[in-house]
Amino acid sequence: MSKTPATRVPQHLAIIMDGNGRWASRRGRPRWMGHARGARTAREIVAHCARLGVKDLSLYAFSSDNWKRPREEVGFLLELFSSHLESQLADLITHGIRLSIFGRRDRLPSALVDAIVHAEARTAAGTRMHLHVAIDYSGRAAIAQAFAEAPDLPDASTALLPPVDLLLRTGGERRLSDFLLWESAYAELAFVEAFFPDLTPSMLNEVIADYASRERRFGDVGAAATPASAAPATRV
Repeated sequence: MSKTPATRVPQHLAIIMDGNGRWASRRGRPRWMGHARGARTAREIVAHCARLGVKDLSLYAFSSDNWKRPREEVGFLLELFSSHLESQLADLITHGIRLSIFGRRDRLPSALVDAIVHAEARTAAGTRMHLHVAIDYSGRAAIAQAFAEAPDLPDASTALLPPVDLLLRTGGERRLSDFLLWESAYAELAFVEAFFPDLTPSMLNEVIADYASRERRFGDVGAAATPASAAPATRV
């Protein structure tokens, strides 16, 4: 268990689950095996975050750009999402975890959409943690839609999710890849070399401990600033 005080645990943790395919390829296995292993890791991370006291956990499962991948891989991913929803539903309900899927649904198979609607309804009463999973999601498209719906000026209330406190990306890449661009305006960022299937609760604890040591100023001078460090008064 993490030694990070509960008050320093990020209230909204977002994870870009990168590296499933590369994890499998490095082992001479087909990419689908990496996605299957990643699904198991996701279950462990969800349970661990609930224990830590994370209130909102957002997972980037499938971006709108992922449709460009080979048809066989996309088909496996969509089937994996559907089966994962069914197999984990009882655990989510038991542990008080509410599930919401965000992103486009009009391009998803009807059976998957039905499974999403069913899972969201069955877990709606969960209050321990809110699990958000992005499927067919684009941050840029979400912002464009917000402007279309509120052309004067979208504000913080326009965001579907609460502001992200900590955004973690696995797999060694250092970019946001169109994930929660609006919500991550003041997010602390963390990048780890490990592929997502290798992410462990102890590794996540280390990332959160580093986050807890940071001072988040949100544009202010912060607690470390002293009067002596302030700009001199302007003489008239």
